[in-house]
Amino acid sequence: MIPTLNIVTDLFDLLRSQSLLPRDPDHNLAVSLGLSAVTFLMTVGMGRPFIQFLRAKKVGKQIRIEEPEGHFIKTGTPTMGGFMITIPVLVATLAFNLAGRLSMLLPVGVLICTATLGAIDDRMSLVGTNRAGLAARFKMIWLLAFATVSALILYFPLGLRSIYIPSMGKYDIGLLYIPIAIIGISGFANAVNLTDGLDSLAGGTAAVAFVAYGIIAYLQGQVQVVTFCFMMVGSLLGFLWFNAHPAQVFMGDTGALAIGAALATAAFMTGQWLLLPIVGIVFVAETLSVMLQVAYFKWTGGKRIFRMTPIHLHFELLGWSETQITMRFWLISMMAGLLGVALALI
Repeated sequence: MIPTLNIVTDLFDLLRSQSLLPRDPDHNLAVSLGLSAVTFLMTVGMGRPFIQFLRAKKVGKQIRIEEPEGHFIKTGTPTMGGFMITIPVLVATLAFNLAGRLSMLLPVGVLICTATLGAIDDRMSLVGTNRAGLAARFKMIWLLAFATVSALILYFPLGLRSIYIPSMGKYDIGLLYIPIAIIGISGFANAVNLTDGLDSLAGGTAAVAFVAYGIIAYLQGQVQVVTFCFMMVGSLLGFLWFNAHPAQVFMGDTGALAIGAALATAAFMTGQWLLLPIVGIVFVAETLSVMLQVAYFKWTGGKRIFRMTPIHLHFELLGWSETQITMRFWLISMMAGLLGVALALI
């Protein structure tokens, strides 16, 4: 623990000595990558004591009875590990990415609000409780409320109201921007939450998506968004240190809702939000699989398209190992991220 804290302190001193005021693009990118290392080390450093704290408080995950039988061994694994992601990003943002960049209050605010909502949900669904968490309708109302406030901030104070279509250009869509932003932010919060069903699946695919949007933000000259995205990457990779199979901790809704909403917020801030379904293709596929399954089940009176949804559970029931599913979904996410960056260059 002590060597890790010393390294973090040294990096903090180095970054403070290098003014974060804009100099040139290469310097700004170097600072962003340096802060990614800082959040990684902070997350790794807090990981073991935080997990021990969760165990002491009996903050254990309750596995749903309808999940595959192999998941029951995970019952009692500490959850609410999303705080390991959000806290380092919050600290690093307040220290290095806020002065002269007040627009960063938006993604950080989204991160805090959705993490809090997720933590309440996680707290109500622990092992030993008789509840399955917040009612879906109640949780969705709060997500829509957070997304609405975020959309209004994007539209009015930040003056963002355009759509960028690759190879065609930028077009002002006026007030239509607001409902699109609301759907995008709340939708991706739910999408990442659905993806968070296997060890390191949501964390790894989210890290790739944030790398892609960090690069896209760099291409747009959005220095503050670049820094935020790469701080998220560092924190997510630090979390994966403990979430790798077999997981020592789960992010829970505390992490999943916050990651999805923050990713969508960052995407809207770059102006390249049309690429979000491509960069986040795994999250989109997971969500569509659930929607199609429910619609087909109701339409046919009980028939199913997939063995189980979200779709990662379908592949698990087909015989794919948890590691195979995770790695293959990561590969798809990487290729989708590359495609998203490519389209941003057109």
